[in-house]
Amino acid sequence: MPADVNESLATLSDQLILVTVLLYLGAMICFALDLAFGRTRTVVAERRRQLVGAGGPALPEETTEAAGPQPAAWAVRAGSFAVVLTWIAWAGHLAGILTRGIAVDRWPWANMYEFVVAICFAAVTAFLVLLIRQPIRFLGAFVTVTSALGLGFAVLFLHVQAGPVMPALHSYWIAIHVTAAIVASGLFILAGVCAILYLIRRDGRPSVLPSRESLERVAHRAIVISFPIWTFAVIAGALWADRAWGRYWGWDPKEVWAFVTWVVYAAYLHARATAGWRGKAAMIVSLVAFGCLLFNLIGVNIFFSGLHSYADVPN
Repeated sequence: MPADVNESLATLSDQLILVTVLLYLGAMICFALDLAFGRTRTVVAERRRQLVGAGGPALPEETTEAAGPQPAAWAVRAGSFAVVLTWIAWAGHLAGILTRGIAVDRWPWANMYEFVVAICFAAVTAFLVLLIRQPIRFLGAFVTVTSALGLGFAVLFLHVQAGPVMPALHSYWIAIHVTAAIVASGLFILAGVCAILYLIRRDGRPSVLPSRESLERVAHRAIVISFPIWTFAVIAGALWADRAWGRYWGWDPKEVWAFVTWVVYAAYLHARATAGWRGKAAMIVSLVAFGCLLFNLIGVNIFFSGLHSYADVPN
């Protein structure tokens, strides 16, 4: 480990991330118990067909409670405990990021390990913030397991020792460009989870998941919030590129796929706003955009080389 790194804090950061993984898994189990036994199953009636030639809007979905046992009190308490456990894990996650940054005296997202850790933190933060305002506890199991898997992947395959970074990253732009990309990616993950659940949800059958309309609404709101942040991240990246490399655009794979991701999310928002796209088609487009995002974050670093070599996956 380099001499200018606080070894004890760097080790503490690694330990905190491992503890956070365990806490997220514990929260996931409690959320799953709440989802399976603590919620009233509902049946969403399929949309009634419009008369041929009527040209009117589709009627809204009708949600009714399905016959069956009432939610178990212990499962409801497990859901409440899961929220508390997630907040504790969130605090440990934050502490792991902060101690890493203090140990190396820089912003703690200058390589793929730190970047993935930060994105998982952003996803959980987005979930907890939205949970304060909206009843989205049903997403808890999926968000926490996604974050646990992301952190586990980072620890097993992306981890590098804490240390200094290349000179190009010693810039205030890392606090602007990369932070914006992290925040937007966390919200996009939340939208992606909702889109996947939307495709899994089957109307007309009892389910512990909310209606498709509710899932689509949460996904859309997350994308509406994150899209301008991602737009800002792309613009800030171009400004940083001009300062560091003397040009705004150089067809670097990371630049290209960040822009492709922006285009597909823009297409989703445009189609939904102007063409009235709703439901399955819109969710599929959002998942295509989410796939582009994941490929930009991970795939580009595996299959391509470019000016963003500092973000390569370790051998």
